[in-house]
Amino acid sequence: MATIHLIGGEKGGVGKSVVARLLAQYMIDHDLPFLGFDTDKSHGSLMRFYADYASPSIIDNYNSLDAIMEAASENPEQRILVDLAAQTHHPLAQWIEDSGVLELANELGISIYYWNVMDSGKDSVNLLNKLLSQFGSKLNYVLVQNQLRDDHFNILEFSGVKERALAFDAKVMTLKRLHASVMTKIDNNSYSFWAAKNKDSESRDALGLLERQRVKVWLNHAYKEIESLGI
Repeated sequence: MATIHLIGGEKGGVGKSVVARLLAQYMIDHDLPFLGFDTDKSHGSLMRFYADYASPSIIDNYNSLDAIMEAASENPEQRILVDLAAQTHHPLAQWIEDSGVLELANELGISIYYWNVMDSGKDSVNLLNKLLSQFGSKLNYVLVQNQLRDDHFNILEFSGVKERALAFDAKVMTLKRLHASVMTKIDNNSYSFWAAKNKDSESRDALGLLERQRVKVWLNHAYKEIESLGI
């Protein structure tokens, strides 16, 4: 069955692109064929870090978005990975509504998962609540609790929004925070996560032995979280 994975969350700076890159690396490491689409016009992470697997997608162009569904229909053996830039929810939702995307996906047997990446703040909780109100049970949800700023998600836990999502059979995973200096080096060198955990003798700012080990530990934990979702 074809599967479309939308990596979103609307709020900027919550780690959507990191999750998209993580899923891309997971699929590569597990020999899962996939196609990537990058909607960020200026800082496309999939295009930068996984260029061999990704194509640009223009979020406010229906023909460009149509290519996502076409790819899922024509390549059912491949996962479709879509990295949604911040502030792209409205045009995406408009395309979904105007084009009857969810109805067509159901007709074609295409599963659509929305990976809602969120930090521990109230804005993320409010945006998730709006997402649930808009699509209800029509979407499959994965709540990605990114420990970017805090290990605790008390606002989400006591808001009632998480329970609302779970009522729609949402799945939940935790993404640990990767040490800031390590992530900075990864970004400065435009490393894929595979490159980050392997020795680089050419870059002057290459990751050291323990930094590469931290990447491996972080990836192993993230992979276990992904596998626990059963998707």
